[in-house]
Amino acid sequence: MGNNNIIFLENLEWFDNTGKELVHRIPEEGSGEIKYGAQLTIRENQAGVFFYKGKAIEAFGAGRHTLKTGNIPILTKIISAPWGLTSPLRAEVYFVNMKIFTNLKWGTRDPVAFKDSELGLIRLRAFGVFNLQVVQPILFINSLVGTQGMFTTAEIEEYLNRVIVSRFNDYMGETIDSILNLPARYNQLSEKLADRLQADFSRFGLGLTHLYLNAITPPPEVQQAIDDRSRMGVFKDMNKLMQMKAAMAMEKASEADGASGTGMGMGLGLMMPAMFAQYLSGTQPSPRETVTRESYFCPECRQSVPIQAKFCPHCGHQQLIFKQCANCGKNLAPNAKFCSRCGNSVENKLKPRVCGKCGNENLPESLYCNQCGEKF
Repeated sequence: MGNNNIIFLENLEWFDNTGKELVHRIPEEGSGEIKYGAQLTIRENQAGVFFYKGKAIEAFGAGRHTLKTGNIPILTKIISAPWGLTSPLRAEVYFVNMKIFTNLKWGTRDPVAFKDSELGLIRLRAFGVFNLQVVQPILFINSLVGTQGMFTTAEIEEYLNRVIVSRFNDYMGETIDSILNLPARYNQLSEKLADRLQADFSRFGLGLTHLYLNAITPPPEVQQAIDDRSRMGVFKDMNKLMQMKAAMAMEKASEADGASGTGMGMGLGLMMPAMFAQYLSGTQPSPRETVTRESYFCPECRQSVPIQAKFCPHCGHQQLIFKQCANCGKNLAPNAKFCSRCGNSVENKLKPRVCGKCGNENLPESLYCNQCGEKF
């Protein structure tokens, strides 16, 4: 039946037809008079967050659930006559899409300043894609969604892009001395950057499953310098190339008929190990270890915790997050006013870090300015 009626109980469910909705609220127009005994159906790739009297009461996993409110069919309408037949016991359900949202774009809107040890101050552009997943539905709704009826990837992509670019700038400044050595470190850069971003995403109840770096584009004159250095690397391997060509020529000669071919074959058998010893002496790179991000860990004891667990089975720490401390990231109780770990007020929020050289505003924990590359 309908979501707002006088007699019948509600049967609440939601299907994402666009493939881009992170959160969808029912009733869509705002809060409603969800009645005692209403049925809530959650799919395997969803989570349901029930708000009653303005507070998040419970988070539901897959299955059918019965909601309990103070709204009784017909009787509630009669009692709510002083409020214009509108019940003050307001309730709503937020459906959270728990699937992995793929192929989200990130990139520098403006060139990022980078101090190169060999080339000086240069400006870089970087582009890539990342995959996103909601891992803490209540924290995500309270911190980002608010009271919006629908929340899509387009509404969060711009902010997350700014966070990724800021952390990219910090990591480049800490670990890369010159971009002349950058092309060989793309994979390492992507993995380390994803690990660093986990803390930023987790503050909003989000998980970064994968991050890919497609390109880092320096100015044309810097690209020319990289090309020149690549050409110099070719001459270093010229000796190995000549050895290989000589070995191939000797192999063809050994296949010739007659005594000369036999003698050449014997000589080749003695010479081949020595010729290729240096060429094959390098160790083969071990396959890159696959990092799985489907496991969740308790922020207190770092032990593995089941996805549906509300408390850690090892230390009892609360896993269903309502709020987090902006200063230290501690999970907070629903009505907490101060953090039990660092004492920071829940109302205090970190201020943006302003560069003393150019005056540009950066994220609170930035290490390098995105505008001028100055280290804080």
